[in-house]
Amino acid sequence: MIDGILGTFTLFQLTFILVGVFSGIVVGAIPGLTGSMLIALTLPLTFHMSALHATTLLIAMYVGSITGGLITATLLRMPGSPAAVMTTLDGYPLAKSGQPGRALGLGITASFIGSLFAWIALATISEPLSELAVKLTPFNYFALVMMAIVLIASVAGGDVIKGLVTGFLGMLVTFPGIDPSGGVVRLTFGTADLIGGFKLLPVLIGIFAVSQIFADALNMRSKPEPLEFSGRGMFMSLRDMKVQAVNLVRSSLVGTFIGILPGVGASVGSALSYLFARLGSKTPEKFGKGSEEGIVASEAANNATVGGALIPLIALGIPGSVTDAILIGALTIHSLQPGPLLFSTNPEIVWNVIGVYFVATFVMFTLMLGLIRFYVRISVIPKSYLLPVITVCCVVGVYSLNNTMFDVWTMLGFGVIGFLLERAGFNLGPFVIGYVLAKVAEAKLRQGLMFTDGDITPLFTDPLSVAMLLIALLLLVWSLSVERRRTRSATVKVNESTGP
Repeated sequence: MIDGILGTFTLFQLTFILVGVFSGIVVGAIPGLTGSMLIALTLPLTFHMSALHATTLLIAMYVGSITGGLITATLLRMPGSPAAVMTTLDGYPLAKSGQPGRALGLGITASFIGSLFAWIALATISEPLSELAVKLTPFNYFALVMMAIVLIASVAGGDVIKGLVTGFLGMLVTFPGIDPSGGVVRLTFGTADLIGGFKLLPVLIGIFAVSQIFADALNMRSKPEPLEFSGRGMFMSLRDMKVQAVNLVRSSLVGTFIGILPGVGASVGSALSYLFARLGSKTPEKFGKGSEEGIVASEAANNATVGGALIPLIALGIPGSVTDAILIGALTIHSLQPGPLLFSTNPEIVWNVIGVYFVATFVMFTLMLGLIRFYVRISVIPKSYLLPVITVCCVVGVYSLNNTMFDVWTMLGFGVIGFLLERAGFNLGPFVIGYVLAKVAEAKLRQGLMFTDGDITPLFTDPLSVAMLLIALLLLVWSLSVERRRTRSATVKVNESTGP
């Protein structure tokens, strides 16, 4: 164990970590490019590397890419990666209010703490936690997702109905394609390109980045509002730590656990953490308008999912995300089989992964803070220069996903949908949450029904499933009642102001 971790501090290893984290941050900050793309493109370069150096480089890229997404999410409201989608809801408003340094500083610090928390879990309780996640039944997964989907209303800026409508619209987008359980093609309308369904990257880039490009294009002549950088408040003080302590721990816990669950991913972890933060906040009305709690929750969780996802990868050989699946491929290329036997056959690889993740977290924190002044300058680049570059990056990134123009048209189409939804007063956050969670919900429900020969009663008899469904029901009733009281209060005020 000690030898594996100490081996991380050699010159070669530290060089690979530095290169990996930096390239991950750069790629993660560019809308349309993702860490999984970077790792996939780098994989052929590792063929002639040792297994130790290859895993070091790829893990470092993984860490950097997740954090890099918060840069453009905060400064331009264009998430560089899907994991940073929730950060846009409060990071961008806080930056536009004259505190870009504060917004980035909160996100970077939360990312650092979330990563450290996940590292502790990775280094100490990886096997027990992995066993617990594997024991969850498909119905448990489904109940968890249902609880999260109900929470969609909490992201809608107070309008429960609009939040649910947008959320269910996002869920509908997941229906075209191949049935995940039966293998039957559905709702493709004779279009061969729809057999694979709408891919995650084109949809998310379209909804957030392209819709913003359309909105900015209408104001092309307007000069960008300079975001004056100020180091004041950038570093979280002891008071900030005290105020955000519960939020940081809760978000890190959520992110780590969601990361452990195979196939869920950082986007879900970030969304769930954001929703829990809003429910537990004393000022929920600030969420979506520049809430510091929202930034901290999102970034702590999405970075914690990286460490969480590595737990089932090295302990059970189960990928927690697309990126982890690529990492499993990288290990296989070097004749390594992830899983329980890896601890006994190649312990140096296991502890190298754990050590690299730890060191890469500190390198990420240092690089992000050290270059923060340059990140702020992105916001003052004229739109006539910036928008074409971002558009090209989006098109190239989405096209390279499957080398098909259909993904590009999908991105543009959802860009129009996102633009129209925002013009109509709908929040885009619930759309993304619904889109991400619907796939998981359907797959787990169908899987559970297959195991029980179509019997759905275990969903309502398993204590854990019942508890989560009851929480979902209570949250829905509570949200609707709060919205009803808010509407009544607003009506009374209008009547009083217009009365005799």
